Amino acid sequence: MFDHSEQFTLGLIIIVYFIFLLLMSLYIKRNIKTYDDYNVASRTVSIFPLMLTFISTGVGGATLLGYMENGYVAGMGQQWIHITMLSAVIVLAVFFLKRIRLLGEKHQMVTIGDYIALRYGEGARIPTVISYLFAYCAMTGMQFVAIASVLNLTIGVPMFSGVLIGWILLTIKTYFGGLKAVIWQDLVQGIILTIGIIVLFFVVMYDAGGWSEVSAKAIQQHQPEMLDVLHITPNEILIYLLTLAFYQFIRQDVWQRIWAAKDLRTARTGYTISMIIAVLLGAMVVLIGVYSHFGLDINIKDTPMIFYNVIQDVFPFPLVVAMILVLLAAVISSADSFFIAGASSIANDIIKPHVKAENQDRMLLYSKLSVIFVSMIALILALMIPGLVELMVTGTAMTVSGLLAPVVFGLFWSRPTKLAGNLSMWVGLVSAIIWQILGHPYGMHPILIGLPLSIVTLLVVTLFDKKGRTVAQ
Repeated sequence: MFDHSEQFTLGLIIIVYFIFLLLMSLYIKRNIKTYDDYNVASRTVSIFPLMLTFISTGVGGATLLGYMENGYVAGMGQQWIHITMLSAVIVLAVFFLKRIRLLGEKHQMVTIGDYIALRYGEGARIPTVISYLFAYCAMTGMQFVAIASVLNLTIGVPMFSGVLIGWILLTIKTYFGGLKAVIWQDLVQGIILTIGIIVLFFVVMYDAGGWSEVSAKAIQQHQPEMLDVLHITPNEILIYLLTLAFYQFIRQDVWQRIWAAKDLRTARTGYTISMIIAVLLGAMVVLIGVYSHFGLDINIKDTPMIFYNVIQDVFPFPLVVAMILVLLAAVISSADSFFIAGASSIANDIIKPHVKAENQDRMLLYSKLSVIFVSMIALILALMIPGLVELMVTGTAMTVSGLLAPVVFGLFWSRPTKLAGNLSMWVGLVSAIIWQILGHPYGMHPILIGLPLSIVTLLVVTLFDKKGRTVAQ
């Protein structure tokens, strides 16, 4: 794909970029003195960095590589990923965010496990941690795969070695800097990826000749349905809704940033604006995939390489280098956010209850060690499940199955009891895991088993657990 001189240039740029991020983490590390500094960025983040960290976390490697491939292969029907996502973002901003923020302020929460323990008892932390480890380890592993693909296609590094390199570099960077470094690095990376995607979108649209020409070519190739937003099965829409969209309500990285904001107004404005931008960027990426198929007439069998084919088709090499940096910014900014979210679950919900609250130094160390633990699980998942979007959907399905019902019902309804909440988590999580291991019998996704069982369990136990209801009130 690239000749030797181009590979040398790309390799040098990638190395310099990683060194820059590592040095930035080490610089910010000097101001990380407490557990809150590391896990919720001292709760003082202002509007601009908050917006960019939300964008950077929402637009990851799966967005540029996975969604563009989906648009190229499956067409405009893949925009339902973003239609369902935007709906969830609006609901969270209007109905959830204020309640989440005020609870976090009042109880100095670090993780969703803090909320669930307050609502359903300390024992509820365990299924919460397990659920988040599935999601965040899967999504972190997804970024390892994305980095490996970048290294493989740009400088010829084998995929296995690339996954290991991504694992080592991202683990070191996140270990030192915590959420504070993540947010300030996202300030830089969010600008890079936002500008990069917008520029790529308009250049591709210009080169493709506009929608009318794309539509004419789709008709010539007897594939007009590829330009139809309804060219998708109801089952696919349902899966996107129940996994990627509903997951927004219980994303720990989102809740942590809501708590990291300096005040409620900053949290609400920053989240709403940034997530709308992130959804629009994702929609642009799907459109780029569609335009590349019918407008740029790119014809490839190895569809995961569509991003690289597109940038080489429309840009000279110096701008190709810039777009590789855009991809790296997207991958890295998501990976370290997932690291922190998963590691915080372990440190805050497993270790902290057994450590004296005033021992900040020890908890800060445990938070860093938790990053290493999460990275090990993520590495295993990355090597076992290489598909980008598949990996993300699998992880989010486990978490939604276990946590969505008790969290959402608990936020807005006082009657669910501790027993109901705990059983709901375990039933949803375990049933989804079993269904995944069995290989989706009858073609049913695990979310279609785990989430309904979790909801039914919560409602039935709440109805009959009168003694527990009295305790919960």
